Amino acid sequence: MNRREMHKVKGRNDSRSTCHASSTRGAGVKAFGSVAGFMMAAIGMIALTAWAAHTAGKAKILGIAYVRVRVTDLEKAKAFYGEVLGLKTGTVRNGNAVQASYVVNESQWVEIANTSMGGNASYLEAVGLATDNLLKMRTYLTAKGVSTNEIFSWPDGTKYFETQDPENNKIVFIQEKWDTGSGGAAGAISKRMLHAGFVVQDWKAENRFYEDLLGFRLYWKGGFKDDGLDWYEIQVPDGDNWIEYMLNIPAKADHQELGVQNHFSLGVASADAAARYLRAHGLKEFDGPEIGRDGKNSLDAYDPDGTRVEVMEFVPTGKVCCGEYAGAHPQPQE
Repeated sequence: MNRREMHKVKGRNDSRSTCHASSTRGAGVKAFGSVAGFMMAAIGMIALTAWAAHTAGKAKILGIAYVRVRVTDLEKAKAFYGEVLGLKTGTVRNGNAVQASYVVNESQWVEIANTSMGGNASYLEAVGLATDNLLKMRTYLTAKGVSTNEIFSWPDGTKYFETQDPENNKIVFIQEKWDTGSGGAAGAISKRMLHAGFVVQDWKAENRFYEDLLGFRLYWKGGFKDDGLDWYEIQVPDGDNWIEYMLNIPAKADHQELGVQNHFSLGVASADAAARYLRAHGLKEFDGPEIGRDGKNSLDAYDPDGTRVEVMEFVPTGKVCCGEYAGAHPQPQE
């Protein structure tokens, strides 16, 4: 039994029915649908206007700049991220807390931080969000009652500040020129980071932070069952990266479970080709590729401490359960 079966990662379409069903409607239903559609559009415009007023003064959030992953064996972690995934070694921006950095592209990277911690703590330590105006973003958040630290600079000069979401996930805002279309190693498995995901117990509280306050918007949501809700994905307001809530996970989940759920994703044109790449680079055990409930073909690789790296295709190629996508799909580098 692989880890996809043991833990709550996205189920497969080939063994579950999808939500789509065709039906024939009469003329009266069509007429009602037209009126209802007009009313829904009007309501949507009102909601959009209210949202714009509520988030006035907020700087842009361009995408996920980085994730920071804790590791217990630095050399094994370096071998995984640098040799197995083929990511290029980059400049360590935060030399006080990070021991190595791996470039995905010009604006996205993976940090690894050596730790002796054990137990059931999450090894996904932080998610960094890129903004075009750091001072404006901090001023906006503090005016809304969100606690942040001061604006500091890393040794390389990058300015940042930290805050936490309602479930104490560390979110770091950095001022960054956004360019995911260049950079990265020519032979790396991927040149685009797509999303980061973590366990969420109260998704409505999280939405008040991410959607209502920061302006994130729904990308896709779904469940193991057609009427269930196990994954809730929200895109940044000014880009195509997203954060994924991993729902219905026990509050006292063990380290292995948290390693599966608290994860990040790299985008590829072909998950099947990515599987061949991993085998050629010495990784013999990983889960997939398989098409998930979101319709995307993906595989799951795990670093030496069990943190999941989801290698996912950019667009769905299979049936999508539980409703269509609400946002635009990311694109690979040209």
